[in-house]
Amino acid sequence: MSLDADVDASQTPPFLFAPRRRQLLKGRNGLVASALSTLAIVGLLAFVLFGTSGGANVRFTFFNPHYLWLAIKGDPAHAIPSVLSGIVTNIWIFLLCEVLILFFGLVLAWVRISVSPLLLPFRLLATAYSDLFRGVPVLLVLYLVDFGLPELQLGWLSNQSPAVYSCIALTMTYSAYVSEVYRAGLNSVPHGQILAARSLGLTQYSTMRRVVLPQAVRTVIPPLLNDFISLQKDTALVSIAGVVDSVRAAQIGIESYFNESALVMSALLFLLMTIPMTRFTDRLIAKDREKRLAGS
Repeated sequence: MSLDADVDASQTPPFLFAPRRRQLLKGRNGLVASALSTLAIVGLLAFVLFGTSGGANVRFTFFNPHYLWLAIKGDPAHAIPSVLSGIVTNIWIFLLCEVLILFFGLVLAWVRISVSPLLLPFRLLATAYSDLFRGVPVLLVLYLVDFGLPELQLGWLSNQSPAVYSCIALTMTYSAYVSEVYRAGLNSVPHGQILAARSLGLTQYSTMRRVVLPQAVRTVIPPLLNDFISLQKDTALVSIAGVVDSVRAAQIGIESYFNESALVMSALLFLLMTIPMTRFTDRLIAKDREKRLAGS
């Protein structure tokens, strides 16, 4: 038996328990403050909806249970789509764009950090591309692609569905953002490791694939996930091209029922789609921070 086990806890000096008491007190105070702030926000919302003179109109227009249920169910007999089926469209557009963006963003970043003289024209084009599509709002890119490509009469490219054009526009825009995230991660790898790899006889391609990329990917995952959270929300913009997504389904319901509750239901579905990824991203960022602090 250890010496610490033989010592009575009552004989332990009180100051040894002080840090633990402060930690417990701090935790309780945090819980109390969190509960009070939550109650204050819920109370404020309840007062706005039930205590103001226009609260009844707001509840009927935006939070009507009957029209919320109709938004989920839809009415195929009257050509009113369901926002629940519309969110499926948002999800598959997001997943397809995510794969394309990861690929094209990496290609752009790879070209921009290359040092080969033969790739100089491509570096200039990649830089101009990144500046252009990070500067133009995604809504305008959607308009230009969705309504511009069909007018060019480029054969099969001008005969695609609005959903395809919307995927192209989102991929073009977010590839520029993701390429900068990739480039920052690639540049964060110490140059000494690149020189060591080249001194061992690895080619530039092998050095990038075996040494640089594995380290860069771990660094860029949290910011990449933040970009994809924004992409999830921006899939709602495809409704301007006529794609029957969750937002477009809600708009059709509003035009049919003259009630805005369908938009609230669409917003709730987007929250259910984005909040899990947000929490997952926060968790990854916290783990990365713990590893960095442990390493330092």
